[in-house]
Amino acid sequence: MKNIDARTVTQEVKKLVMDANYFLPEDVMASLRAQKKKEKWILATNTLGMIIENAEIAERDMVPMCQDTGMVVVFVTLGQEVHIENGLLEEAINEGIRQGYEEGLLRKSVVGDPL
Repeated sequence: MKNIDARTVTQEVKKLVMDANYFLPEDVMASLRAQKKKEKWILATNTLGMIIENAEIAERDMVPMCQDTGMVVVFVTLGQEVHIENGLLEEAINEGIRQGYEEGLLRKSVVGDPL
């Protein structure tokens, strides 16, 4: 049996929520840079440059890349031999999302249950 503290889940979810809004994966950045070099149309080149600059600023200053932060969707696979201690898994995840939005200065773009 593996025990995981609900507070650990909350902390990790908070970090993931914030990281998803501050950092682009390196392969994505590399692809944007490569496409900018190949692009012939000046408007597209300038647009790619702004996207790259925005991503660099977001990472450097730890600010969201875009204020339309969307909606968090969490998929969890949990084995039968895992036990969450000191709280419920769903509550720990929701608290991590709440903290990530608050501490990460992310705009809440969905209110309540979207369905």
